[in-house]
Amino acid sequence: MYSKKQRIAALIGIILLVALYIITLISALFSFPGSQKLFFISLFATIAVPILIWLYVWLYGKLTDKKTFADFSNLKEDETAVFSEEKQGKE
Repeated sequence: MYSKKQRIAALIGIILLVALYIITLISALFSFPGSQKLFFISLFATIAVPILIWLYVWLYGKLTDKKTFADFSNLKEDETAVFSEEKQGKE
């Protein structure tokens, strides 16, 4: 289903996000030299990293002509399927 490379990339992304959450929490709770700067950097990265991951997956799908979870067309198909199922259920 998913290749080994995809699993490793997903695991790295999860570890990176968890580390960012922990760094953000520590820098928010404790006061040490540079904690305010570290807090804002980690807060920015907590928002930017998932966006960059999504952009990477979307771009990969576009360049390789493969469907990914980041495609907008998948959302339209899913919404249409749900709507048609609901309509059939009412009839």
